[in-house]
Amino acid sequence: MSDLVRCSNGHMYNTKRYGNKCPFCDAGLEKSGRRVPQPAIDGEKTQTTDDPLGIEPVVGWLVCIEGEQKGKDYKIRKGRNFIGRSDEMDIAILGDMSISRKNHAAISYNQKQRNFFLIPGDGRGDVYRNNEVAYVPVELSPYDLIELGKCKLIFIPLCGVHFDWENDDKED
Repeated sequence: MSDLVRCSNGHMYNTKRYGNKCPFCDAGLEKSGRRVPQPAIDGEKTQTTDDPLGIEPVVGWLVCIEGEQKGKDYKIRKGRNFIGRSDEMDIAILGDMSISRKNHAAISYNQKQRNFFLIPGDGRGDVYRNNEVAYVPVELSPYDLIELGKCKLIFIPLCGVHFDWENDDKED
């Protein structure tokens, strides 16, 4: 049975994550006349933000180049992005039973330092960066290869030394 339900205003949301209150309607945006964030489509995750429109800018991507989800891209947001095969994860890699349901790994973008780290998770499986197992957090570079289970992903940053959403005038 799916944990996704549709509220009376037509918004889809996950009851495990939000309970019985629609996060779109409950924010009061429906009544205020402001644009309501639309539910994610095509399996894309919606994250809670301080932005009244619900926009959480992308800071990078993972692109699956081998495995069940070959060709799919996953958006990376600032802060920690938890990876697993559960639809509750920020980055949900579906169909690969060798990936832990929750917290197999995480990718974190540090906005102050403008860098990305791959962080091993709580799962039983290892996570690799460029064919080396990550036992501790390791800094990511553009086009690093990340492996979880049978899935291979390429890391593509947007933010970093040359650009950041909040500090785009800062130069290192």
